[in-house]
Amino acid sequence: MFRRAPEQAAASADERPGFVARLRARLNRGASWLSRDLTELFTGRDIDAAILEELETRLISADVGVQATERILTALRARVARRELTDVGALIGALRECVVEILAPGAQPLVIDAAHRPFVILVVGVNGSGKTTTIGKLARRCAAEGRSVLLAAADTFRAAAIEQLEVWAQRSGAEFAAQQPGADPGAVVFDALQAARARGIDVMLADTAGRLHSQSHLMEELKKVRRVMQRVDPSAPHEVLLVLDANQGQNALAQAQQFS
Repeated sequence: MFRRAPEQAAASADERPGFVARLRARLNRGASWLSRDLTELFTGRDIDAAILEELETRLISADVGVQATERILTALRARVARRELTDVGALIGALRECVVEILAPGAQPLVIDAAHRPFVILVVGVNGSGKTTTIGKLARRCAAEGRSVLLAAADTFRAAAIEQLEVWAQRSGAEFAAQQPGADPGAVVFDALQAARARGIDVMLADTAGRLHSQSHLMEELKKVRRVMQRVDPSAPHEVLLVLDANQGQNALAQAQQFS
């Protein structure tokens, strides 16, 4: 039987950090350090080799990737050598610039081709990545641009997915197409696409059930959805959007490769 030493006794209620402080400390673990934790760690210190080494460790720990980390640190070391980065604010700003420089070449705006009516967007991704919420935002954006929108609830598996998408349709002023929970996703998109064509809809956004990229049978189901769409419009879908969690690190690349 072990007993706690007196000097290690639990802190009094007055000395304990509050709930919000404890929650913030937990949320700031792992990959969520990019601004707040770096500022706290480096404030008051000169930007030197030791700080850059610590930054390198944190980038690797956050699963940024070895090649990307090396590229970022090479650029930062060069700027430190030129005395361009003298405080933590400048370092964080330079870090952001490096990340943007890496990501910018892959940026591609969503262009809705009016030649396709409806312009069909299939939204895919793993569970919990934010597909349905993204669809709601896109629907609002399209409506603000003067386009008519139809949301197709092809996620017939997740509890309340259909109801959630219907709420987004109501908020964005979009039309809505759905079937009963458990219905075949292919049948949902087939009927939705036919309805969108009949109503002269400009954009159709199709929600899909979340699936891990390693689940081959569910990936095959996505291929089936695509084939069914093409019975109505051989060129559909005109855009496939993969929704990723920004905190997933290198796993996001694996997902993109499998969903492509």
